Amino acid sequence: MARIKTDNNVSRKEVIVAKAAVLFREKGFKAASMRDLAESVGVEAASLYNHIKSKTELLHELCFGVANRFMQKMEEVEQEKIPAGEKVEKLLRFHINEMVHHYEEVYVSDREWKHLSDPYLSNFQNQRRIYRKRFAAIIETGIRAKEIEPIDAPTAVLIFLHAISGIESWHRSKQKISAEELENNMITILVDGLYPRK
Repeated sequence: MARIKTDNNVSRKEVIVAKAAVLFREKGFKAASMRDLAESVGVEAASLYNHIKSKTELLHELCFGVANRFMQKMEEVEQEKIPAGEKVEKLLRFHINEMVHHYEEVYVSDREWKHLSDPYLSNFQNQRRIYRKRFAAIIETGIRAKEIEPIDAPTAVLIFLHAISGIESWHRSKQKISAEELENNMITILVDGLYPRK
């Protein structure tokens, strides 16, 4: 029987989760089957159940793995003693890098979470709301300190997140700028508009 191939620092379950992310992005969670996943991993479908309980468990791992990374970064940035605009920039750079280097996972977390079932669905939606509120609160702190233009902070957060989700097009492009250029261009476009006009 074929065994799941792993690198030294990666578990078999991590290999399965990574392959599931690719599959869920390409086919969508509903259309992807355990047979598809087994084929992608290179084992019999029955072998997958030695490592995971279900397809739903994989979606749970992907969605909450991404959400928890973002929350952890938010907590780090909130505690830094730097101006609000710099905090926004740090968060945006993190978002961009996640979308560039962990594209499949972030894409699935952003697009396929609706297939979670309760209590996980409610929990995930709540985490998303809390994250956006905390992001908006950083902008509002900057507005009160007159470091940031008086804008509607929740709208700004939505614009940021929608712009970054557009990195999907960069991944599909055949003639694309480097990841570093992409990041710097996006920061220039998204962050510069926050600061008061002189």
